Amino acid sequence: MLLRLAVAPIIVILFYIYFRDKYEKEPLILLFTGLFFGIVITFPIIFFENLIDGFSPLGGNKEALFNSFCVAAFAEEFFKFIVLFFLIGGNKNFNEPYDGIAYSVFISLGFAGFENVLYVFNPNTGGLETALLRAVLSVPGHALFAVFMGYYFSMAKFVKGKKIPAIILAFLIPFILHGTYDFILLADIPLYFIPFSIFITFLWVGGFIKIKKHLKDSPFKKN
Repeated sequence: MLLRLAVAPIIVILFYIYFRDKYEKEPLILLFTGLFFGIVITFPIIFFENLIDGFSPLGGNKEALFNSFCVAAFAEEFFKFIVLFFLIGGNKNFNEPYDGIAYSVFISLGFAGFENVLYVFNPNTGGLETALLRAVLSVPGHALFAVFMGYYFSMAKFVKGKKIPAIILAFLIPFILHGTYDFILLADIPLYFIPFSIFITFLWVGGFIKIKKHLKDSPFKKN
């Protein structure tokens, strides 16, 4: 049961992302290659996070800030970005704006799925409650960060004059969003659920707007 809870949200979101691509679907082999390498990068991410964590200031919001941005957000979004860049940066199948979002989400959820299994089956932090919380918070969070990454990554290819700024934003925006997400949860913020609810609403609304925009701009769309 725990395994099903760990992977179910991954499968649901991947199905949504795949079938939302209604004009020119991506080859499954390439999408699942992204998913696979999303799993693979879990190991260097864990190594990097453990290495950097040793420099964390102890106690209070300074530790929460460091762990949120310098440890988790930086390592995870950096490695996801690297996979995205090398997977489709020069690939002929990257031929419409929505593709950046699709591949980015598959990569991100490869990592999120494996991370989910590690958390859920951890004897200290795992269990049913962990599985349910991560299903409604962590997994969608990773998917939404990926939507923003893919959105800007596609802008770098399809919007003239925006290549360098958009490439920078493809890493910077998910990094900031991820770090902010983690910091709100980790920091000692009174009534933290209020800013967190506002932030989550922003992520969902912004994510769906960006998906809709890139679908609208597809060159394969029939007028």
